[in-house]
Amino acid sequence: MQFDTKIAVIIRTDLEPWQKLNVASFLAGGIAAAFPECIGEPYGDASGTKYLSLIGQPILIYGADRVALTRALERALARNVTPAVYTEDMFKTTHDAANREVVRAVIRAELNLVGLAMRAERKVIDKIVDGLKFHS
Repeated sequence: MQFDTKIAVIIRTDLEPWQKLNVASFLAGGIAAAFPECIGEPYGDASGTKYLSLIGQPILIYGADRVALTRALERALARNVTPAVYTEDMFKTTHDAANREVVRAVIRAELNLVGLAMRAERKVIDKIVDGLKFHS
């Protein structure tokens, strides 16, 4: 099945493995919150056990350095795509309000990005992530 939209998550490649997983999880949550229509139906197994719904389309994970993350952010904004962001300062906080405060305290050009996520038309996402490779 081909989707009209694409979800892309871009993670800075120099992070510790736990940080990469943490960032990807938070960013996917941002996509789910902003686009509830991308959530599929709940799951259930043959025993009748119920499970939560998941995002119902593939999420493509790209790797990038800080410069490439900043470039992807600017490309997204230039195309009217609002991304989810995760900055390095957010690793030092303990709750959601503090996360928003550390982002709000820094101008966009100086954000120490460690991750971005976005959902838009396929061709738009392709232009934003142009030159990036899938995360390995």
